[in-house]
Amino acid sequence: MKIGRVGPVGHEIPVVFTDDTTAVDVSAVISDWSRESLSSGALEKVAEASLEGFPTISLSGQRIGAPVARPTKVVCIGLNYRRHAAETGATPPSEPVIFMKAPDCVVGPHDDIEIPPGSEKTDYEVELAIVMGSRLRYAASEAQAMDAVLGYTISQDVSERHWQIERGGQWDKGKAFPTFNPCGPWIETDASFDPQNQALTCSVDGETRQSSNTNDMIFPVAEIVHYVSQCMELFPGDIINTGTPEGVGMGMEPKGYLRVGQRVDTSIGSLGSLSSTTVEALRS
Repeated sequence: MKIGRVGPVGHEIPVVFTDDTTAVDVSAVISDWSRESLSSGALEKVAEASLEGFPTISLSGQRIGAPVARPTKVVCIGLNYRRHAAETGATPPSEPVIFMKAPDCVVGPHDDIEIPPGSEKTDYEVELAIVMGSRLRYAASEAQAMDAVLGYTISQDVSERHWQIERGGQWDKGKAFPTFNPCGPWIETDASFDPQNQALTCSVDGETRQSSNTNDMIFPVAEIVHYVSQCMELFPGDIINTGTPEGVGMGMEPKGYLRVGQRVDTSIGSLGSLSSTTVEALRS
């Protein structure tokens, strides 16, 4: 089942996607796809409902929102692709590298990416994202960790390299700018989805920059979820970005950082695609 949210910012409704062009409104069954509803069995309630009589929504002209509302946290894994570690000159880590993004930087799959004021080093990063379905802490095994996973979606882990690397070396500072995590378009909950064999790509203005496969991960999904649960509690709706492959702007010569007015297209296998335009951020 492909689940997500459709509607204007702040007024999204929960849906089940039937294909790329159509969704079914399930707001009669659940209030939203959120930590609270997932904790109360939202997925099971929708799976048990007969959706044939529910309102159908054409996605033409509709905004698709982030597929989960108000995640408690966005956990990120750094340097998790062998060839990406090589392009940055980094030694592949012996344990997962963890950093965080502010949850409110998560936006819809086609929402704009804002370039921060004065930024000349805003970068793109296609990533497979894990979405948690139940509470998890101190998982005793990888199998137990995977039982807590709701499904998978796409994240565009936008990064500002000047703040990430040159302003004191704390990765969080370059990762949490507003709009820096387009996500969606849906969460794939089907157990047959194989997270370790998915093609993932990112292009800028039609030029393919990243083209790889999740089989290049250093730490696979099951190990990541188990590991993260040892150092923080995970809740339904929490997102784990699993790292990006080679081809980021920072690794290019000359550098391929994003500028205002560009289009960033991101895709992963059967998870659909994101398409964002880069715009100048407005000061409040």
